[in-house]
Amino acid sequence: MTSFLTVGIRTRIIMPGDDLAEAFIAGIAISDAQSFRDGDILVIAETAVATAEGAVVELASVVPGEEAVRTGKRYGMDPRLVEVVIRESDTVVGGIPGFLLCMKAGTLLPNAGIDASNAPPGTVVLLPGDPDASARQIREEIRKRTGARIGVIIADSRTHAMRAGCSGVAIGCSGIQAVIDIRGRSDLFGRTLEVTKQALADNIASAAEIVMGEADECTPAAVLRGLGIPVGDREGIEAIDADECLFMGLLRKSDRDEGR
Repeated sequence: MTSFLTVGIRTRIIMPGDDLAEAFIAGIAISDAQSFRDGDILVIAETAVATAEGAVVELASVVPGEEAVRTGKRYGMDPRLVEVVIRESDTVVGGIPGFLLCMKAGTLLPNAGIDASNAPPGTVVLLPGDPDASARQIREEIRKRTGARIGVIIADSRTHAMRAGCSGVAIGCSGIQAVIDIRGRSDLFGRTLEVTKQALADNIASAAEIVMGEADECTPAAVLRGLGIPVGDREGIEAIDADECLFMGLLRKSDRDEGR
């Protein structure tokens, strides 16, 4: 019988310039997983990656523009934070008190993914500039130093439409296929599946976040072992165009209706 293992990896507090591969190799050595093995999937919190890469902004250094001041008043937000969100967004779609809904790199997300939790006081952490490249670099470094061929996922915590709470979402992936296309297979009653794709990396990210936590656990990563997922040179998160997205389609329809 195949056994599965999900283990959180504790580290010191990650600082700008830190060697993440080194931190995770040291962290796994004192965990129940003991060391990296072929086939392991390493899930890393995006805040740790962005912090190590120096994507940290001191709000005291930010001068908000007129748009940020207006938007901050409208949504009850610090205009300096709003300024950073605007800079990091492709488009600000709307918002609720405390949050702006933004389009960034083909993804709909709150506050352009900017995070104040687990950031030093007076700062916010941006999303990694290229999460897929970050995942690839960490994977390659771990292979060089340990010999283990693993997959790496960069994960973020996100809310979902009409649901309370957050769950894990993969924003970067290297070494495994992020989405499995099962169109063409049959369901229990012989009907052919026409649209179904399994968000494998997202599912793994959510499972890992159970042991990683969201507060002061100092566990910015987790390793999942025994999943039997092939590890190779696959890379990247699969996105869809806004025109194919149900939520964006409804938002755009609402905008059109208001303009009538």
